[in-house]
Amino acid sequence: MPNLEKKQQVVKEIEEKINNATLVVFTDYRGITVSEMNELRNMLRLPGVEYKVFKNTMLEFALQNTDNAEMINYLEGPNAVLFSNEDPVAPAKAIYDFIKKYKKLDVKVGLVEGKVISAEQVKELADLPSREVLVAQVLGTMNAPITSFVNVLNANITGLVRVLDQVREQEEAS
Repeated sequence: MPNLEKKQQVVKEIEEKINNATLVVFTDYRGITVSEMNELRNMLRLPGVEYKVFKNTMLEFALQNTDNAEMINYLEGPNAVLFSNEDPVAPAKAIYDFIKKYKKLDVKVGLVEGKVISAEQVKELADLPSREVLVAQVLGTMNAPITSFVNVLNANITGLVRVLDQVREQEEAS
């Protein structure tokens, strides 16, 4: 009985991770050496990111208890699962950087904030700029009209000063 309780606890843990994660990625890690797996885990040492290998039966039970039962179809072969509770872009980038370097890891399917996405969509997510870059771009876009407005006001004041200076020079000359 203790063995069954341990398995139920693992299934419950997987369910919680799936339900709380902003990004979940199922990968096939066949052909990866231990040192390569350690390197991948080091690349994924980001806040709120976890990369674990689970038995398919445990994953299947956990997925049946969530709203993502259609992901069970992707559980063939060995599976390592990435969970990210924060930024979905940085871990996806790390996985695809590893794939570029070693060409051994296969992304099967992903889950972004409860929505199932294909491996191609995970790749598109990895190609996005990081959250910080996107925020900076939005702030730059918001700042541009304000900067332009300040430049227009400054140009009007500069023009007024030049006109007053020319009037002063004409009065001094006469």
